[in-house]
Amino acid sequence: MIKVFDKILSSLLVLLMGLMVLDVTWQIFTRFATSSPSSWTEELARFLLIWIGLLGAAWAYRTRAHLGLSYLVEQQSPEIQKALALFSYGASALFAVLVMIYGGGQLVALTLELNQYSPSLGWRIGYVYLVIPLSGMLITVYALDFIRAMLNGEVYIQPHLRTDDDTNESRGE
Repeated sequence: MIKVFDKILSSLLVLLMGLMVLDVTWQIFTRFATSSPSSWTEELARFLLIWIGLLGAAWAYRTRAHLGLSYLVEQQSPEIQKALALFSYGASALFAVLVMIYGGGQLVALTLELNQYSPSLGWRIGYVYLVIPLSGMLITVYALDFIRAMLNGEVYIQPHLRTDDDTNESRGE
């Protein structure tokens, strides 16, 4: 199931990034090539950046590409390193549940209740904010999977987790 989440998340990030490139390209084209710049492209780029940033944070967490200070951890015994990693994953899951899922869900509900709309696109802002609890759920699932794997002895602390896509690309597939 985690591999399905990985594939969907990586594909969604590629799609959103492609849309953002097209959007910004259209914005530049209409600004310089026509006398009437597009009014909605800046807002769409902002919304895409929010989604890419938060879903990208979940992907960075999954692949362990996020910022980490490992020097002090590496100086500890393997047992303490494992305990610190379990604590780190647990704290990440707790943060994601409390702040991103619960708090983000409250924000989504409030903005939907207040009927807030974006000025240029006319989209409900609550739908834009849905990415907060969504990425919180992904981070929670990934953290719990890391904890499960560590307790089963499958994965230990490593700086970058290779996904199936990474291993296939390195083989030229």
